[in-house]
Amino acid sequence: MTRRPEIVHVGRAGDIPGGMTQVINAYVRWPFRRTRVSVLESRGDPGDHLTALRLWVGALWRVSRLPRRDLALVVHLSERGSFIREGSLARLAAARGIPVIAHLHGSEFVEFATAHPRLVGGVLRASTKVITLSEETSSVCERFIDASRIELVPNAIPAGSGEDKASTIVFGGVVSERKGIDVLQEAWRPIAAAHPDWSLTIAGPIRDHHLVDRDIPGVTFMGSVPHAKLMGLLESAAIAVLPSRDEAMPMFLLEAMARRCCCVSTTVGGIPPLLSDGSGMLVPPGDADALRRALEELMDDDAARGRIAEAGHRRFMSGYSAEAIYPRVEQIWLDAVNGTAAPSSQP
Repeated sequence: MTRRPEIVHVGRAGDIPGGMTQVINAYVRWPFRRTRVSVLESRGDPGDHLTALRLWVGALWRVSRLPRRDLALVVHLSERGSFIREGSLARLAAARGIPVIAHLHGSEFVEFATAHPRLVGGVLRASTKVITLSEETSSVCERFIDASRIELVPNAIPAGSGEDKASTIVFGGVVSERKGIDVLQEAWRPIAAAHPDWSLTIAGPIRDHHLVDRDIPGVTFMGSVPHAKLMGLLESAAIAVLPSRDEAMPMFLLEAMARRCCCVSTTVGGIPPLLSDGSGMLVPPGDADALRRALEELMDDDAARGRIAEAGHRRFMSGYSAEAIYPRVEQIWLDAVNGTAAPSSQP
């Protein structure tokens, strides 16, 4: 029996909040037919710098001893520290002749690449292929490498169920200004009095404590929860809300669409293509009045909420589900392993 090539993902895995972590977790759990997927942990919990240093040193040692055949390294990068930490692993692997795929996730990548072109360019030029989540990121990458080495591939996850809905709205993510938690609270205050039968659940680690108002009626702050718990909340939630000021491709929205939640989010990053044409509702970032109107419209109209949720689920299944996207991702990995992708020396 022919041994399948190994695809080693470099980054963070396990029950740690963050979209990039959930991308890796989903790859690990999926039964790919032509490759074997493993994880090389290079970072720990957010803010745990001592563990991050220990894992990075261990990852350097592992990469220096990986076989050069039948294997590719997929390095997951956001911006800032990851281009130093995971970027150094990518450059070491490329120097040893191991094919490297840079998978870019960062919502601030464009600004970071403009401010640090030498660092970003060095990592991208060392990569056989670069996977991006948006046209804007692809365009920035073309400053450093040929367009033939860039693949725009949306994040994807396995489908859920979400058949039995309750009058709940769920926010999932880091509780912060970037995710618009202040805007959500401002929008919810007038909603709470007029809709006592609805509740808002906010799940995620609290980063900006000074923005949190625990006295608003109908709101439950759950703090950081296991990923399975968050998925359980989405299974029964009628609406998912993510009023971010800055995003790339938020996994939370994909997870909500997979579970037939009606999604409300903002016109930033890769969100508009995801929720356009009736697949969700979009409001400007930072606009609490627009967010309030969108939420109330959905809470008051069961039929409209159902249509949008089903349209979102159809879009998820056709363009963002593991079944639709993973075969293409696996082919990119295999092209790198087999040397049919562009060589890393190509400028």
